[in-house]
Amino acid sequence: MEWLTCVRTAIAYMEEHLTDGVSAQDAADRVHLSPFFLQKGFSLMTGHGIGEYLRNRRLYRAAVDLRETDDKVIDIAFRYGYETPESFTKAFTRFHEATPSQVRGGADIKTFLPLTIKLSIHGGDQMDCKITPMFPFKVIGFQKVFDNETAYAEIPKFWDEICERYALSVYAGNAPANPYEQALVDNCIGEYGVCIDDIGGGRFRYLVAGKYTGGNVPEGMVVYEFPRGDWAVFNCIGPIPEALQSMNTRIFREWLPGNPEYELCGSASVEWYDCVNGEKTDPDYHSAIWVPVKRRE
Repeated sequence: MEWLTCVRTAIAYMEEHLTDGVSAQDAADRVHLSPFFLQKGFSLMTGHGIGEYLRNRRLYRAAVDLRETDDKVIDIAFRYGYETPESFTKAFTRFHEATPSQVRGGADIKTFLPLTIKLSIHGGDQMDCKITPMFPFKVIGFQKVFDNETAYAEIPKFWDEICERYALSVYAGNAPANPYEQALVDNCIGEYGVCIDDIGGGRFRYLVAGKYTGGNVPEGMVVYEFPRGDWAVFNCIGPIPEALQSMNTRIFREWLPGNPEYELCGSASVEWYDCVNGEKTDPDYHSAIWVPVKRRE
């Protein structure tokens, strides 16, 4: 399904099922797309995570129901997915800056209407992208689970944690002192950042990784294999993480919408980092984003 159609269809589906407990997983199933890619693209295109969008829409509709009906607060709370009146009142008050009883009495409410997605064309510069067929390959790395809505802020902290714990000593020229440092050296861990969407619930696995060369896999580390397929490779120049995050935004706002040849496939993507030349803070630092794609039928 064409990308803009995917997002529009997902929004329409969520609007139809606001009172049915619909989730990001349900919306992704509706458009036959990986929840990770839908969540990521939705957030980059709209500025809202899917969970945030659903929450805000439900709280707005709840306020309208308080204004336009005589339904009990507890019934409205259950209607929009809250298990107790207390949890509903807390979320409602935080969003509207007024309690349900105050809104029913005439207090102002915060408006949050359904999103409308439109395509706009910006500038004339081309994105540095090439379609590259790749044989199956394996990566090995340190893994952590992230929430789709907070990942942009949290993943750089994970990189800092892994670097401080396992990389600083060997980067300083010391011989590996434990199996983790040895794996880091043997597999060039830090060359890849890998997003894997296979656990659901608005979360995904992220690996600080390298290309697996065989041998020992220390306890707690994981190996993941990518199947053979086509990848869209987007080259990126600039300091990290800002340059990659900006490129991510352009991919979902500019390259995917209306693309006549390719669409997303699979459930994982890769960030590539140049581990040989330059520092990640350099203005000319080289990195890339690899996204699995397939030709449109």
